[in-house]
Amino acid sequence: MFPTVTHTTTPDYEPSQFILPDLINDCHYPLRKNPHCYAVSRISDQWLTDVAHLVEPEIREYLDMDTGGYAAVCYPDADAFHLRVCAEFFNWIFIIDDWMEYGIIDAREAHESCILAFRDPINFDTEQLGAKMCKSFFGRFKETAGPGCTERFIHGHELFFAAVVKQVDDRAKGNMYNLESYIVQRRDVVGLKPCFALIEFVARINLPDEVMSHPVIMALEEAANDNISWSNDILSYNKEQSRGDAHWHNLVAVLMHDRGLDLQGAMDYAGQMCKDAIQRFEFNRTILPSWDEEVDRQVAIYVEGLQNWIVGSLCWHLNSPRYAVAPDQIVKLLPRRPL
Repeated sequence: MFPTVTHTTTPDYEPSQFILPDLINDCHYPLRKNPHCYAVSRISDQWLTDVAHLVEPEIREYLDMDTGGYAAVCYPDADAFHLRVCAEFFNWIFIIDDWMEYGIIDAREAHESCILAFRDPINFDTEQLGAKMCKSFFGRFKETAGPGCTERFIHGHELFFAAVVKQVDDRAKGNMYNLESYIVQRRDVVGLKPCFALIEFVARINLPDEVMSHPVIMALEEAANDNISWSNDILSYNKEQSRGDAHWHNLVAVLMHDRGLDLQGAMDYAGQMCKDAIQRFEFNRTILPSWDEEVDRQVAIYVEGLQNWIVGSLCWHLNSPRYAVAPDQIVKLLPRRPL
């Protein structure tokens, strides 16, 4: 399952830099941007300003991330209404994830209030800001989402919040992950499962449960999830190591600890894992079963949506100020912040 280890010696010195794996050349899918990108970005930025109650400089960090642009490359065929919901969701999930990670809100309370907001966005009343944001964008989501898509969207959040709660607990207790346990945890804590439900939402399709539970569909989702989350780990490692908590958040740190790799060896290993995930995705695409003509049409849309997510997420991360990736792929390590 895992690549061959090539760097096993941990140096006696702290490296000052590392070279990123060539992720973009391993991802051969075409990048497309939604034509509604700029108009929707302006609307979703205004929504964030109105509902999040953030002030400068905090609000500027999220506005500069360009979540509207992120949504535009992950959902290039969405109309303006559906793209707006996706962009607002992206704004919300980045903020709620940061709030839980930094202890601004309690992860268990956020879990309970946000899921209640999803279950009954009209009648559920709350003063919890994250849940209020849920009510706002989810009311629009419900206007067109099918029942299966809606349930998958909510269930994906159940898994996300449960994984965040576990991660917070593990960090507080000093529990360390090995590679296998980290991969399992990462697949939920990254928050991609609701994003995959949005593929159905923007295309106005509602795949049958028996299709979505088919092993090949699940393998395609898992391969896409792995590639996207591991690429994120590679590109965010520098920022996370500077905070001193990378082991609970980052594949590269786990590889160094669990496989005894130096930093460059762990980067190279993680890059190969990303490449292998794309190969898994392509293999499972070749063995997709056939259902009937209409279901096969919707499955093709869904699989292309997973592909759009793989390339769209990678390109957005490479260009986002949140990750500050150097053009030459040589990254100078940030100094560790004092605890």
